[in-house]
Amino acid sequence: MTAGRVQLSKLEQLESLEAFAQWLQQPLCWVGGFDLPFGLPRELVETLGWPTHWEACIRHYATLSRAQIRSTFAAFCNLRPVGGKFAHRSTDLPAGSSPSMKWVNPPVAYMLHAGVPLLLQAGVHLVGLHAGDPLDVDREGQACRVALEAYPGLLAREVLEKRSYKSDDKARQTPERLIARKDLITALEHGQTRLGLRLKLTHAQRDVLVDDASGDSLDAVLCLMQAAWAQSRQREGDARYGLPDNMDPLEGWIVTA
Repeated sequence: MTAGRVQLSKLEQLESLEAFAQWLQQPLCWVGGFDLPFGLPRELVETLGWPTHWEACIRHYATLSRAQIRSTFAAFCNLRPVGGKFAHRSTDLPAGSSPSMKWVNPPVAYMLHAGVPLLLQAGVHLVGLHAGDPLDVDREGQACRVALEAYPGLLAREVLEKRSYKSDDKARQTPERLIARKDLITALEHGQTRLGLRLKLTHAQRDVLVDDASGDSLDAVLCLMQAAWAQSRQREGDARYGLPDNMDPLEGWIVTA
């Protein structure tokens, strides 16, 4: 990123969790935005009697099977009134995100279960949650690999409001969604978001983002923009990469929310 311009150098697809784990272990320096929740709601954790220290909680969560997660969370929800079944994190309202304990539509609880333990095992620095490997630092003593919880829907809604731009269902990959992707990319290129950053693409890269009707490629770029904003905050002296000072150290926070 230079002078408010974010250059997309390449799109790289990782086909498995094993490939993702191997990528995390590479001796590189980066600030990354990851589209999965980094923590569970404090209300849920305390009600279940799980550890309230982030690392201990994640390590406990990693020992559970998906079936155990589903049955435990369903039992929690069954005891709560209609309209308030799920516990929420503090970041959910400002970000407009799904509860991180949700196991369907979208199954973000399983995404957390699959992804966050890999970040922990790799020794990555998760801002406000986990310091990471103390030896993995640059010449200035800053963490080399910095992970932030990102949410592409937050940035997309700023431009498109309620318009949908993606679908995994081929029958719903409509011309309207294609137009929405084009509009979103144009807004990013022109810096027409509150992040104040402009995306730099080649024509070929733009075609890839437009043609990927699942939205996976464009979602990765939206996370890139959020991570770039966080890095700009850090360069201006904010050691928390734009995350609020009062962020719950168990729940985490979605960057730019």
